[in-house]
Amino acid sequence: MILVTGGTGLIGSHLLFHLVNNGKKVKASYRNQDSLKIVSKIFGYYTDNPSELLEKITWVKADITDIASLQELFQNIEYVYHCAALISFDPNDYAALVKTNIEGTANIVNLCLEYNIKKLCYVSSIAAIGSGTQGKEVTEDNEWSDTNVSVYGLTKHDAELEVWRGSQEGLAVVVVNPGVVIGPGFWKSGSGTFFTYASKGKKSFLPGGTGFVTVSDVTNSMMKLMDSKIERERFILVNENLSYQELFQKIAPKLGVEAPTKKVSFAALEFFWRWDWLRSKVLGKRRRLSKNMAKGLYKKENYSNEKIKKALAFKFENLEEAISFSCTRFKN
Repeated sequence: MILVTGGTGLIGSHLLFHLVNNGKKVKASYRNQDSLKIVSKIFGYYTDNPSELLEKITWVKADITDIASLQELFQNIEYVYHCAALISFDPNDYAALVKTNIEGTANIVNLCLEYNIKKLCYVSSIAAIGSGTQGKEVTEDNEWSDTNVSVYGLTKHDAELEVWRGSQEGLAVVVVNPGVVIGPGFWKSGSGTFFTYASKGKKSFLPGGTGFVTVSDVTNSMMKLMDSKIERERFILVNENLSYQELFQKIAPKLGVEAPTKKVSFAALEFFWRWDWLRSKVLGKRRRLSKNMAKGLYKKENYSNEKIKKALAFKFENLEEAISFSCTRFKN
């Protein structure tokens, strides 16, 4: 049987669909009943009868930071996809990020060792790769530096260290580092905010850019890696490297609005992160732009996907078509 942690998130829910649709026996963790409704909605994007597939999943209420709740989760499990994570770029959430992303991952690794799991696939992020040298593509061998790295990136990097520690203790592992994941369903978080923002006909876009990948390519590559003999390797998953302007130019027309045309200046970014910090201190508001996030927007990062293509003869799907599909679901 296969275990998927974080089965109610963007990657986890799509992974569950592909696994059960391919006849796999699956167990998944969830935090509350409302999150299961989101999974049903995601399944409904791809099938007319989502409840039939949902019923094939063994759901267990569990928290990766609670060892006791995880014991039931690992019963009769052979393979584990660890997708659960806290995503936040607010420095005020650092303690919670450490608890979930680092300590939670350590718990999963320890239980994988305890229950003699055959293989673990850990979903990391390009945020854990770090910045590249100006003008050069970032690869899996990129030298790590915590300069201008978000608190999310810091904790995902340290979570990877827990996975590599598990591999040294005999656990077969693979790690994937997806770019910004494009897929439908979560419109108020992650890449979904790009669709929500564009739909409002906003005029401004952020400078810089990054790597983008479709959720289908993430899940397909994960399943192929788990079925392979590959272990103790990490793989960047990126379809295309785009500036944020280029991304909005792809999204906006499909939503029937004009794409943003005004680039936010570096001076404006410098002012805003300072104002955002002050606002957070005085009013207790959540941070929307930290200093490190602002510095990261100064350039467009370019990520290499050559390693995954060579290892699996993997062919990425068309990013434009995935954006169109997501736009259609967003409008519906």
